[in-house]
Order: sequence, then structure tokens, then C-alpha cells
Amino acid sequence: MPYFIYKIGGPFNLLEKQGQADSFKEAKTLANELRRELDPNTGYMVKMIFAENELAAEDTLSQPRELDASLAGDDY
Repeated sequence: MPYFIYKIGGPFNLLEKQGQADSFKEAKTLANELRRELDPNTGYMVKMIFAENELAAEDTLSQPRELDASLAGDDY
């Protein structure tokens, strides 16, 4: 399974595929290069995901994540 790299942001959190790689090391290098080029004031972020195909990657990145109750609060 490949790693997909996406730039996410804008008013609707649009996903823009930036590339894909077969190895973690290659994908991490590409993601870090893209992060260095990003202006932090634009509101965009770069994410890397391991998925079966492009559709599965975009589906996973589009789903809102629920907060894990065990990681919230003053004790964490």
C-alpha cells in the first residue's frame, strides 16, 4: 500500500494531492519538504496517510476525528 501526501486547507478544508510514495522514508521526506515551503499564515497543512488507494485516503482524511475521552482534561 502506498503513502499519500495531501495539502489540506482553505475555507472548506479541500484536499489537494501533492504526491505519493511507496516507502515511509520517501513519503516523510516529501511531506517535510512541502511543510517547509508552506506559509504558516495561510491555514494550510500537509498530511501523510497510508491507504489502500487514493479514494480511501481522501475518505479517511475527510472524516472528523472524535476526541478520545482518556486523553482529555486536566490529567493529560
